Amino acid sequence: MFEKNIYIQRRERLISKISSGIVIILGNNDVGMNYAHNPYHFRQDSDFLYFFGIDRPGLVGIIDIDTGISTLFGNDYSLDDLVWIGKQPTISDLAAKTGIVKPKSLQKIEDIVNSAQRSRRKIHFLPQYRHDNLIALHEWLTLPISDIKNGASVELIKAIVSLRSIKGAEEIAEMENAVNITRQMHIAVMKAAKPGMYESELAGIAQSIAIAHQGQLSYPVIMSKDGQTLHNHYQGNKLQEGDLVLGDYGAENTMHYAGDITRTFPIAKKFSSQQADIYDIVLRAEMAVIENLKPGVPYRNLHLLAAGIILDGLKGMGLIKGNIEDALQAGAYGLFFPHGLGHMIGLDVHDMEGLGENYVGYRDGLERSSQFGFKYLRLAKELESGFVLTVEPGIYFIPELIENWKSYKKHREFINYQTLNLFKTFGGIRIEDNCLITDNGYRVLGQHIPKTVGEIEGLRG
Repeated sequence: MFEKNIYIQRRERLISKISSGIVIILGNNDVGMNYAHNPYHFRQDSDFLYFFGIDRPGLVGIIDIDTGISTLFGNDYSLDDLVWIGKQPTISDLAAKTGIVKPKSLQKIEDIVNSAQRSRRKIHFLPQYRHDNLIALHEWLTLPISDIKNGASVELIKAIVSLRSIKGAEEIAEMENAVNITRQMHIAVMKAAKPGMYESELAGIAQSIAIAHQGQLSYPVIMSKDGQTLHNHYQGNKLQEGDLVLGDYGAENTMHYAGDITRTFPIAKKFSSQQADIYDIVLRAEMAVIENLKPGVPYRNLHLLAAGIILDGLKGMGLIKGNIEDALQAGAYGLFFPHGLGHMIGLDVHDMEGLGENYVGYRDGLERSSQFGFKYLRLAKELESGFVLTVEPGIYFIPELIENWKSYKKHREFINYQTLNLFKTFGGIRIEDNCLITDNGYRVLGQHIPKTVGEIEGLRG
């Protein structure tokens, strides 16, 4: 946990942004994989971590906006529990660490909720992604499940997004730590890879380093020679000379802050000339975006900057023809770059996505595009000092998508489908870093992770 005043101040800032009522923030519970006493690895809810900091199942926090009082609800473990899990802090001990004086048992929540309902006070809660918490709210509020699903407080969502979007110094230090662990993971994988290995062996190297640092993965490892599949979690391929491996993974450190880095490298000691040409286009796009990061710049504009560089580079290779600006406006780049440029990152790898992507990455008056590829941009609004985000352009050759567009003659005035046939088995390349927006520009978090052709070939050699 951070020092308790950090949590006190966060709750005070939240109180200042909500008009009235009570705020319920549910922590997570253990979830059984195949029976109750064989649970998945426990992961605390990120909003609960942000405001209360306690990394233990079975807790709920309530913040009274009108009185300014925060209360932690939870039950101490029984003697039977302690036989299996060892001595644990009491609820009073935990409450003191987050700046709360008088914690209460879970059974007291209904009294608080009933009192608020009798007084016709607003009860604010967040969207729920776990069914046990959804059911708990249903029982406390005596509302239908459908009303709970659709009744999350927009006022609370917007307030939390405004707070969590701006990272404090203590958070930036943790994120830098997560990126540096992730760096070790990527360098170890790039050094170890060789023909005859399976993708799963490389994934195991990455995961073992995250666990060795007393953390976990911040999301399931993407480690694939089929990099054209954007979220490819299959790891059963045997790697051969000539393959490119796209590795997208990151560490979640002990404070639950996420790293999210992608590197693409050859199984051979060097890139082929074709691989190097495509790689350098992606790298140029990534570096151009990073160099233009600063407060006030709409991230959607940087997405289009990356897309324009990709189109220009592919034109030089004979895959694109015609006017680049026209091709950009028409969305022809979506065949090769069908995802958004990046997203916010913090306690969640897609930070605050559970609160609603449009609340996090967009604003009133800035609507999401309906254009293929562009519509998947998670972050579009103007950048602010304190944002931490990913920059991750890519070029992909997706056979099914190519065949579909070709059959409909889509953007044939811009796409040279005859030349494109030579790239159907190429795969995909993505390069990704995590960047902090500063008052005057940006800072790439963490120690440098090799990413030029020369740097990667140096590791591979």
